[in-house]
Amino acid sequence: MGQGHAHATGGGRKRRLTVVLGLTGAFMFVEVIGGLATHSLALLADAGHMLTDVAGLAMALIATRFAEQPATSERTYGYHRVEVLAALANAVLLVGIAFYILFEAYQRFQNPPAINGVPVLLIAGVGLVINVVSARALHGGAGSSLNVRAAYLEVLSDMLGSIGVIIAATVIHFTHWYYADPLISVAIGLFILPRTWGLLKEAVGVLLEGTPASISLDALRESVLAIPGVAEAHDLHVWSLTSNMHAMSVHASLKEGADHESVRVAIERLVTSEFGIGHVTVQLETEACEESHP
Repeated sequence: MGQGHAHATGGGRKRRLTVVLGLTGAFMFVEVIGGLATHSLALLADAGHMLTDVAGLAMALIATRFAEQPATSERTYGYHRVEVLAALANAVLLVGIAFYILFEAYQRFQNPPAINGVPVLLIAGVGLVINVVSARALHGGAGSSLNVRAAYLEVLSDMLGSIGVIIAATVIHFTHWYYADPLISVAIGLFILPRTWGLLKEAVGVLLEGTPASISLDALRESVLAIPGVAEAHDLHVWSLTSNMHAMSVHASLKEGADHESVRVAIERLVTSEFGIGHVTVQLETEACEESHP
């Protein structure tokens, strides 16, 4: 039996999350002060939205730091799953935010509040700049980390919220049509929901140890069977520890005369280089098992 391992560092993700958390937290206080000064319910509501994002970003940062902790005898894979738990919590938070936005929009359609457009427009403009900077900072790590992707979606929803507030404030300033505010809010809520559902589905899939979407189990099995000396491959399992950190275990029955060590090394090299699986456990057998399991 042999094992291969590959690990990724999270230093870059941690720095990005720290910067974005600082920017988001600072602007949240700006929105609170601006909302109180202008009597703008829209800004105060967005400040509440930002508060949930600060909490989500803080969870993402804490999870990234946990993931850097070394493995122990009690946690043999380390704390990488904390990132997935944080992503799941952030996804649930985003779903709650989306439904809150839709509910608040419904309330405002019933009785749209009067809004002073100019100061709201200026504050939303500052928020847009901050959100663009934050989104660019997180975009590079969103593809490699489920946790960072959750934080990126939160910042993206903030950016869209800022754009929506700018559009609504402009329309209200020039036309006094206060329904622009809830109308934009509905568009933002409907934009957030399907993207958050994909994140939630992926996080749950990792926790249920499902086969990663990027890996075809049939193609992997065929590739292992194509290795000289392999007669059968069964009890093949592939799962994710966290984003882009996959593990595999397989039982391989050998043909007569096959060299055990050569076959083991060949299997490990194959799944690591072609399928991106960093943790590989191979059990070699000289006779085929009576039962085979997918």
